[in-house]
Amino acid sequence: MTETSERIARRSVDKFAQRRAELAESALQALSELGYARTSLREIAQKSNFSHGVLHYYFTDKVELLTYAVRKFEEVCVTRYDDAVAAARSAEELKQGFGAAMAGTLRADAVMHRLWYDLRNQSLFEAAFRADVLEIDTQREAMIWRVVERYAEFVGEPPLVSRQLAYAAFDGLFQQALLRHLAGEESAGEALMGNAGALLERLAGGG
Repeated sequence: MTETSERIARRSVDKFAQRRAELAESALQALSELGYARTSLREIAQKSNFSHGVLHYYFTDKVELLTYAVRKFEEVCVTRYDDAVAAARSAEELKQGFGAAMAGTLRADAVMHRLWYDLRNQSLFEAAFRADVLEIDTQREAMIWRVVERYAEFVGEPPLVSRQLAYAAFDGLFQQALLRHLAGEESAGEALMGNAGALLERLAGGG
């Protein structure tokens, strides 16, 4: 293959990847509004600027599209608390920064978090989702553990729980707050901020 043909091939691959990303971003709107079970590729196409045929060309089915879209979202989300860890100079600063970050993403990204939990629930029934869900769950677990470990370093005590227990506790807290937020409770974000800080103290030896 000549240098010119290699460049053309790379450009074609890049355009294909870019197109898939654009389609996934467009599809997220329909998926986040209706959920997995109530959304078909045709309905996604109707809510986007792309035809049903175009969606089928870039994605085999709804499963492939949904997992791809959520993966793209998670590439950003799995580092959402790293800034709080990097900026904190004390246990109190980390507690406040982490709580604020959790409340912030609850308010700003509620529909995407709802889609994530929908996907995770679907993986209990559809084997096609499980590998992707487990990978994303592992990444989220590591994200939470970075916060817990850093807080433990600040207070000079080892974490009181395993990384799996820490993730389960924060995930449950967040999912409960998400439900309340979606139900219209204006205090859900503020409550999450306080509860996240209190939980961090308990799990990382600062309480």
